Amino acid sequence: MPITVPAYGKEAAGRLASMADVTADDGALRRFLHGLPGVDEVGLQARAATLGTRSIKTTAKAYAIDLAISMIDLTTLEGADTPGKVRALCAKGVHPDPTDRTAPKVAAICVYPDMVATAKEALGDSGIHVASVATAFPAGRAALPVKLADTRDAVAAGADEIDMVIDRGAFLSGRYMDVFEEIKAVKEACARPDGTAAHLKVIFETGELQTYDNVRRVSWLAMLAGADFIKTSTGKVAVNATPPVTLLMLEAVRDFHAATGVQVGVKPAGGIRTTKDAIKYLVMVNETLGEPWLTADWFRFGASSLLNDLLMQRQKLSSGRYSGPDYVTVD
Repeated sequence: MPITVPAYGKEAAGRLASMADVTADDGALRRFLHGLPGVDEVGLQARAATLGTRSIKTTAKAYAIDLAISMIDLTTLEGADTPGKVRALCAKGVHPDPTDRTAPKVAAICVYPDMVATAKEALGDSGIHVASVATAFPAGRAALPVKLADTRDAVAAGADEIDMVIDRGAFLSGRYMDVFEEIKAVKEACARPDGTAAHLKVIFETGELQTYDNVRRVSWLAMLAGADFIKTSTGKVAVNATPPVTLLMLEAVRDFHAATGVQVGVKPAGGIRTTKDAIKYLVMVNETLGEPWLTADWFRFGASSLLNDLLMQRQKLSSGRYSGPDYVTVD
């Protein structure tokens, strides 16, 4: 089913338009991004650690597990991907636990552009979205026309969501307007002739951005350029999603919403493998952004191994016994 990007209300559209001068030219954008408050590194890490100590048990834990399952972008991004592997992953996304049909579906299946049509056909009318990485994922080292063609091909094949990677070299060199214009161009390439559009998730690769201040700046830059989601990582580098970085991005989304009225989603990706980790992230979302973001429309996990641990913990809650990894399907 095509996704229509929500139209901003008049107030939100007006408030967003009022920030147009921020992106009028490279100098204005630089002044705005470098004028954002500096990040208190110690305070950020302490806050993330404190939120990670919250204890969630019994019925609240069962609810959190199902919620986390429903927020997963189940992913395969390997050179050895085959149509058969993608179809199997789609089947798992629809029925994560074949022994228990009450287990919720995942949010999306994420594949390379050439596998979008296969995933789309396999998912049928399940309601699960097809997400596709594009723009020369994961390095992003390609000319803009190539990135836009990559995006258009994925959208034409039926992708509901596009996960693009920014040019980290341009950002770290201070070429902020180049990054802004590239995100805008990819956003435009997500549009379909019928007026619908694929949602755009913008990947920062935060493990390569060096400082928390850079994470705050790039979060605002992407949102000003029209990102529907901001995403931590590709999952292809040594350092991916971390609680402090995700908390900082959640705070940026909160502040952007307060300034413009525009709601933006967040997707931590890479390195989130256990139920305990997933629940910590859900607590951060609830404490920072509140209940409106506690839905797959506005928060996702970019993780595949996480699903099996969630299923094992779910089975333990229902049966009282820990079944182990042999009782869940291997991706």
